[in-house]
Amino acid sequence: MWLMTLLILLPMAGAMAAWLIPSNTARPWVLPLTASLHLGLVVAVCIVSPPPSPGGWIGLDAIGKLFLLELSVLFTACAFYAVNYLRYRQERKNRVLCMGMLVCLAAMSLSAVAHHLGLLWLAIETTTLCMAPQVYFNHNARSIEATWKYMLICSVGIALALLGIFFLAYSSLVAGLEPSLLLEQLRTYAPKLPTVWLNAAFCFMLVGYGAKMGLAPMHTWKPDAYGEAPGLVGALLAGGLANCGFLGLIRIYQICMASGDVQFYRAMLVGLGLFSIAVAAVFLVRQTDFKRMLAYSSVEHMGLFTLALGLGGKALYGAMLHLVGNGLAKGVLFLAAGNIHRAFASKNREVARGTFRRAPWSGALFLFGLFAMTGSPPFITFSSEYSFFSAAFSEGRPLVGTLLAVSLTVAFLGMSLTVLPVVFGDPPKNRERTRYGDTPLLVVPPLVLLLIVGVAGIWLPGPLYRLMNAAAALLEVVR
Repeated sequence: MWLMTLLILLPMAGAMAAWLIPSNTARPWVLPLTASLHLGLVVAVCIVSPPPSPGGWIGLDAIGKLFLLELSVLFTACAFYAVNYLRYRQERKNRVLCMGMLVCLAAMSLSAVAHHLGLLWLAIETTTLCMAPQVYFNHNARSIEATWKYMLICSVGIALALLGIFFLAYSSLVAGLEPSLLLEQLRTYAPKLPTVWLNAAFCFMLVGYGAKMGLAPMHTWKPDAYGEAPGLVGALLAGGLANCGFLGLIRIYQICMASGDVQFYRAMLVGLGLFSIAVAAVFLVRQTDFKRMLAYSSVEHMGLFTLALGLGGKALYGAMLHLVGNGLAKGVLFLAAGNIHRAFASKNREVARGTFRRAPWSGALFLFGLFAMTGSPPFITFSSEYSFFSAAFSEGRPLVGTLLAVSLTVAFLGMSLTVLPVVFGDPPKNRERTRYGDTPLLVVPPLVLLLIVGVAGIWLPGPLYRLMNAAAALLEVVR
């Protein structure tokens, strides 16, 4: 229990230290120090598997372990990257950014270990609030507009999710059961809960947490927020906060699957997942802003997560693979995109061209990040996306598999039309060079993430393989 408590208290202590340190140069070093200690704690709790807290509000199952590992590895890479990034941004005070990132790490850790739906909701809402100032870091008109869109849509979404939790609690009262919001108890109650209230709870939580994930049509905050936030903030939004929304969806999914009547829920998930993938594919075509391109890519992959839950079977293991692959690959792309943005002082592919000549390491990372993100071998995302196709056809849904194939092909072509000119084009001759250049702390963190995604696609360590299987088993229908 005390190890799980430290997962939350350690980042909060780091946030306090970041607030108290007066030096704008020394303060960012709190991030990698805290992140490294947090990653060590995550590994420890995954090995030790501490028992749940008295009352069952805090616990760590296989799903929570997998989320914690992905979040902590991504945050550690972003933390080391932040040191050199903030050195380039000395014109901005970084106290709020450093503190907010660490508070967000504490909230994301709490969401992974929360087995009480009210506590989980509180943790996810905290991530929304503490990341808003990070989106506004550049302090211009476009960033404040992006911040308001982010706050408005995500707050409405999280409010709808709260209504869904209320419906779920009320359903136990209607059934004559002791009211509870504990995950394990609700899974036991599920077959006895009134269908109409359970369905209402699922719909509200799907829309609510779907807004947090950025599922279409609740995705409209993503292009602005991802486009205007610093690259490291975009990486945390795409690979961290969106995954927390997915975790909220997973928890209500576990309860609904335990009810026995699963067709309604799976149909909703498949429909919304396919719709998100298709919408993202359309907007990825002819996208000129490469950071907004990454936002639509995130919409696509959140759709893949949702589709996987709806398909069930082999796709559930694929969803756990994709959780790791998508989160870390997003880190590669966003950090590399941040480097390219500073190298050319532009996010437009017509201006930011020829990265191989101006920032070769960042250009290579951006190119290979594209392959990792679009499910190309040997990256782990190839295995996860293959499992989605396999599940669609083996479950007798050839139309779903065909629509998925067409949408992913369009998305790949759309991303390629943006990424390839940025990497291989000729640098503009009529623009003054910026002072940016590739440095180890800006290149090594995304490179490490890329290597993890690549190696895991070829060889998955035994403990991680077993953890993913255990996590997928928790999502299977209880018969």
